[in-house]
Amino acid sequence: MAVALAGALLIKMKSEDGDDTDRNTSTAPPAVARADCAKQGKVPGSGSTAQQNAMKRWIKEYERSCPGVRIAYNPVGSGAGVNQFLLGGFTAFGGTDGALKPVDVEQSRAVCPGGRAIDLPMVGGPIAIGYNLPGVNGLVMDAPTLAKIFDSRITQWNDRAIQQLNPGVNLPNLSIKAVHRSDDSGTTQNLNAYLAGAAPAQWPYPAEKSWQGKGGSSADRSDGVVSEVTSSVGAIGYFELSFATARKIDTVRIDTGAAEPVEASTTTASAGIAAAEVIGKGKDLTLKFDYDTLAAGAYPIVLVTYEIVCDRGNDKEVLPALKSFLAYTASEEGQEILPEIHYAPLPENVAEQVRGVVATLS
Repeated sequence: MAVALAGALLIKMKSEDGDDTDRNTSTAPPAVARADCAKQGKVPGSGSTAQQNAMKRWIKEYERSCPGVRIAYNPVGSGAGVNQFLLGGFTAFGGTDGALKPVDVEQSRAVCPGGRAIDLPMVGGPIAIGYNLPGVNGLVMDAPTLAKIFDSRITQWNDRAIQQLNPGVNLPNLSIKAVHRSDDSGTTQNLNAYLAGAAPAQWPYPAEKSWQGKGGSSADRSDGVVSEVTSSVGAIGYFELSFATARKIDTVRIDTGAAEPVEASTTTASAGIAAAEVIGKGKDLTLKFDYDTLAAGAYPIVLVTYEIVCDRGNDKEVLPALKSFLAYTASEEGQEILPEIHYAPLPENVAEQVRGVVATLS
């Protein structure tokens, strides 16, 4: 399903009095959907909680323009999303914050007749380290210190290592409650990868979807971690920036060794993602990140959520709608709304490759 360069579909917009009107006036050009609409279809997907807020917005905008199609996305976590896709028949696409493993690819051949599952990067963003410490704003951490906190080797907020990174800040003599995900999660996998890449001596663990550190408290999905952090003074956890912004949670600035600590934002995350390298083979577009970057203004704890689809062997009844929706999400219009909801859009060179692969799905 090709991405249209000029639209033929008017997006219905709410007027001030609540009526639906077309934005086709003498003062404003019509809004356009930059993906051809399928006539009909139902497209089930599930997986990453990291992209759930982006999916909500994409589905709303897409279905407004393409009323014959219904998209359903269940944010059950990356691990469950991969499993449901590989079981076959449950979903047309899966969402994961970590690329498929070789064993997953081999298993996918049973659900992708004549083909295999591939990873298509679709939405990026920073993994924010949120904390609940009243009166302490703009907290700075580095990778070794975070590794020790999440591995239960730094347990007090006034620990010397934290104080050295925050001179002049009055840190309380308070126990740290480090919160991690209890479910298999691509967000966890990316944090594991960052800590292993930037602080290997302090974090000797593999970059798995399951939590690798010792001790701490656990909660299900990003919503659960957010709830634990907001309800417990002294807590610290990790989740996507959109969650931190929505709940007004203070987030850590990361000392990467650059001149200034880097805060989590869509702009700083985009700088980190832009340096990623495509290492996937064939139609697979897996990215490799530089978690140990020293670049000014580049936030190092980033993730990209992949949509998992079959390159060949997709359900013929679902395929037109699937291609149409993915073409929209990877389009210029689909990507440009992401900063509004605290996500980082794909670099255009990557988005262009995604659009090219989507057009070839069969």
